Amino acid sequence: MLQIHNSLTGKKEVFKPIKPGHVGMYVCGDTVYDYCHIGHARSKVAFDIVRRYLQFSGYEVQFVRNITDIDDRIITRANENKEPFDALTARFIKAMHEDYARIDVLPPDDEPRATGHIAGIIAITQQLIAKGYAYVASNGDVMYSVSKFPLYGKLSGRRLEDLRAGARVEIDAAKHDPLDFVLWKQAKPGEPNWPSPWGEGRPGWHIECSAMSKQILGHGFDIHGGGMDLVFPHHENEIAQAEAACPDCGTFARMWVHNGFLNVDKDKMSKSLGNFVKPRDIYVRNDPEALRYAFLTAHYRGPLGLDIDKKEGEAPTFPGIDEAERRVDYLYAVLERLEIEGAAGEPDASKKELTDCREKVARCHELVLAALDDDLNTPIALAHVGELAKAANDLCDLLQKRKKDPGLVGEGKKLARQARDSLRASLDTLGLLHAPTADYRARTKERRLGARRLSAASIEAKLVDRRAARTAKDFARADAIRAELSSLGVELADSPEGTTWSVRV
Repeated sequence: MLQIHNSLTGKKEVFKPIKPGHVGMYVCGDTVYDYCHIGHARSKVAFDIVRRYLQFSGYEVQFVRNITDIDDRIITRANENKEPFDALTARFIKAMHEDYARIDVLPPDDEPRATGHIAGIIAITQQLIAKGYAYVASNGDVMYSVSKFPLYGKLSGRRLEDLRAGARVEIDAAKHDPLDFVLWKQAKPGEPNWPSPWGEGRPGWHIECSAMSKQILGHGFDIHGGGMDLVFPHHENEIAQAEAACPDCGTFARMWVHNGFLNVDKDKMSKSLGNFVKPRDIYVRNDPEALRYAFLTAHYRGPLGLDIDKKEGEAPTFPGIDEAERRVDYLYAVLERLEIEGAAGEPDASKKELTDCREKVARCHELVLAALDDDLNTPIALAHVGELAKAANDLCDLLQKRKKDPGLVGEGKKLARQARDSLRASLDTLGLLHAPTADYRARTKERRLGARRLSAASIEAKLVDRRAARTAKDFARADAIRAELSSLGVELADSPEGTTWSVRV
């Protein structure tokens, strides 16, 4: 039975959708004035896991993730670039979609943009004014009156008195209260704007999510998600707006789910610290699946640290991502072995070794699902995936050693197929290993060659020299070539069919 931590109550709760069999889920998306960074990517993967597991559990999920395509940063960047703001946002929306697709984040069912919901934003702002929760300030902005909403702070646990005590002195004179925030902003000369009852302007940041989620999912949906940095003020303000606009509608969202922070070199990401990392920075050296795997090694609500190794004159490397890629390599290799060992063959007499393996495979798969039922605990799930993969690998070893025992091999092939299906099902809930093995190897080989500044042609030329040395029984020369290639990160595998090579991470 799935349990999820609810930030609103501060505890894990059994998940029960409002409408049986159906889940309405809204997650705050990106502000598209630049490329996304790995903190954004971690959040998208976290909620992709929630969505995938809900679907695996049999729910029909309507997944909504918005795009903020108008705000101060967008306007500033567009002016700096001397381009229309919508040309800027279109470019970065395209880049965002590319970056998330490469880490296998499923696209949302609905992807509303702030500029496409101006009418709904104006409507909810009018409701708040009519009910006395908002006012038109002296500077023309429409402000939300925080003191009018008695439940303000129920998500973050913050009290108005404490917030006011910490407020800065030079508060905007147009506000009735230092904590009041903008619903509709009067446009400055030359800024993008839309007509409204209060003059030309544009929406504030917080109001767009309240308006869009209510319009698409209705008031009172199942899950609202986002990064932990959004708990206050963004999500707190969303609740205040939505519940004040419709006091009789009940709770705005039943469950609030937040993912933890991602630190780079033990610090929060910052361009000034030189530790600002984008997914596409990592894709230069590492496979996108490795980045996804690395995200899953930490619980979504906890912190995740990423270290960078920097050497003068070289691109930065990420040891944690390298290790994740080695694990992904291993899982692809196990799946490939299971495909080979499970090909054809009918079940025959059972053997104790196979019975033990069957039980272990089944148990590991159950433990993967149990870990995900416990607030989507992906680190524990990955540990059990590793145990399942080891049991499957041991099975393949057993079948290789006992090839001449038809009873063992016949039944073993059936078990290999079962182990393959269990491993694939476990990985599918995590959004991993969806590529054919040959495709994964081809793309990683190309990337690793580029990262090491090697070419397939130069390696093949070395292999020709090595074959010639072995033919001439110059084994010292052959071993020297193998050692040279190994020092470059190239591993050789000799077999009766010939020599194959691969590039280490």
